[in-house]
Amino acid sequence: MPDWNTRPATPADVEPVAELRALVLRPDLERLGRYDPHRVRRRLREGFTPHHTRIIEVDGALAGCAALRPAPDAHHLEHFYLAPHLHGRGIGTAVLRTLLRECDDQGRTVRLNVLQGSPARRLYERHGFTLDTEDAVDVFLVRPPRAPGPTAAMGT
Repeated sequence: MPDWNTRPATPADVEPVAELRALVLRPDLERLGRYDPHRVRRRLREGFTPHHTRIIEVDGALAGCAALRPAPDAHHLEHFYLAPHLHGRGIGTAVLRTLLRECDDQGRTVRLNVLQGSPARRLYERHGFTLDTEDAVDVFLVRPPRAPGPTAAMGT
């Protein structure tokens, strides 16, 4: 797996992240007959909250992002994108584990949605997400918090 890190997002990240979103979502949106190059970017711009977003970097370059938006009942995992050339290399799994561990430590449920037919659904299901609801476009998944393991309970 390549070396990766995360850093807090800044307002200046919105356009590079909007471009990444368009690239990552295009195959699934085209398959669903819903790809609109302007809308896919606009939706990111409208929902981008730097305070809740982390930028994933590989070799110092933007490689992805993930946002955890707090809500009264859960944290919502949003805008979790990784550049296609990095898929299958363990980075997305490592980032997801890190985010889920934080939510588990806080005792927080995690909710997300994924496009119908997206291979990302398998990643989420491997990490304990289950079906909440679905419609013709989106699948809504939920994962309750897990109790800390023995290592975490000892503070190591």
